[in-house]
Amino acid sequence: MSVPFLELKPAYEELQSEFDAAYHRVMDSGHYLLGGELTTFESEFADFCGVKYCVAVANGLDALHLILRAYGIGEGDEVIVPTNTFIATWLAVSYAGATPIGVEPDVKTYNLDPAKIKRVITSRTKAILPVHLYGQPADMRSIMAVAADHDLVVIEDSAQAHGAHYYGRSTGGLGNAAAHSFYPGKNLGAFSDAGAVTTNDEKLAETVRTLRNYGSKRKYFHEVKGFNSRVDELQAAFLRVKLQRLKEWNVRRQSIAARYLSELAEVQSLTLPFVPSWAEPVWHLFVIRHAERDRLQQKLQDRGIGTLIHYPIPAHLAEAYADLGGRVGDFPIAEEMSRTILSLPIGPHLTSSQVDEVISVVRDSA
Repeated sequence: MSVPFLELKPAYEELQSEFDAAYHRVMDSGHYLLGGELTTFESEFADFCGVKYCVAVANGLDALHLILRAYGIGEGDEVIVPTNTFIATWLAVSYAGATPIGVEPDVKTYNLDPAKIKRVITSRTKAILPVHLYGQPADMRSIMAVAADHDLVVIEDSAQAHGAHYYGRSTGGLGNAAAHSFYPGKNLGAFSDAGAVTTNDEKLAETVRTLRNYGSKRKYFHEVKGFNSRVDELQAAFLRVKLQRLKEWNVRRQSIAARYLSELAEVQSLTLPFVPSWAEPVWHLFVIRHAERDRLQQKLQDRGIGTLIHYPIPAHLAEAYADLGGRVGDFPIAEEMSRTILSLPIGPHLTSSQVDEVISVVRDSA
């Protein structure tokens, strides 16, 4: 049996009638941008995250970038970011004109290690940008405590954690503001790029709302040099359909993760994900570690099991950041993870027999 790493079409097939109805509702309305579907989605997603405001933007990178801009963070400022993350986290800081300052992850949770943050805070530090990586919340209480001591803002990167909880509270409402990606493969994914900012800060929400629309609150009256970062009505309508199923689809992911954790536990050569007692992850990714990762990945591929590496090159070693002078050995934990991590197939439409096959092949191959 072949098990692809990710299939997107089954999500459409499960809810086809609802997506088709949403499509016709928008097309019949004659309103295709910044209309009622978007306003309603923003309200519904704010409620889902337990915050007052949601502002939809073009993608997750824009969400981070516009938050930083809205806080006035730019040239000469520093923003603390994880060393183990998708490069968009770093790019957002660069887009704003500030400098990303890497901090190593906790070796068990793979998320930003709060104990290491204080060491890199300087007079130029303005914000901490924790990522809820792979769908598991970062240790936000500890991070918020450090931020409070140094008068820093905390911006969650919640691109991979829609519906995850930390001490019972939803991600997206744990920091000063949060950025979300609705890239098609995300737990809540559109059928194109899309993103959002969530916050309880009314001023921040209004500033982001202005920045996303050419710096304008009123047509042809431009208060600031803004951007074009908007979500169309079709994607908003599709996201509304998927949002209604998000909790159910996250439970499916959690059931698969529970099987992996239980049925791969005896494989001594694997390091399985660690879940702290305060975290309720939503398993955007299920990431294992293996000393001979490349060999294992090849054996799984030979048996038809699709896998990916999240992420093979730490941002400080990416060619794009050569100007910062990063060298091998600067961040040994992230570098070691990049050599050993491997993401197994997981998703709400993975069948029980496919999960059986993944477990069987991993047991044989590890």
